[in-house]
Amino acid sequence: MSGIVPLWVEAVAAALLVASGLFSLTAAVGLVRMRDFFQRMHPPALAYTSSAWCVTFASIVYFSALDARPSLHVWVIIILLSITVPVTTILLARAALFRRRRAGEDVPPPLSTGN
Repeated sequence: MSGIVPLWVEAVAAALLVASGLFSLTAAVGLVRMRDFFQRMHPPALAYTSSAWCVTFASIVYFSALDARPSLHVWVIIILLSITVPVTTILLARAALFRRRRAGEDVPPPLSTGN
């Protein structure tokens, strides 16, 4: 480890972390302002994923400069997160639609009747 990180690297990492915080704040505000569960699902998922990407890039930049070699193992975390967030969102939407159908609320019908 070289131990010394240039100021410009620290500035880039700090800017990415601030952007991550702004994305998270935007997601939280969107979560509070949206009225319906289905409206609340999509924007926060996108904002939180963008926030995680910013943290990942900050980590890659900082630790690559600190070690004086590419530090790319962080990619595994963000790739798994980017795969699982849409899947989780779809599962939550399907569960909410199922519950609303069972409660007799006016929601779109299922795509197939199981025939």
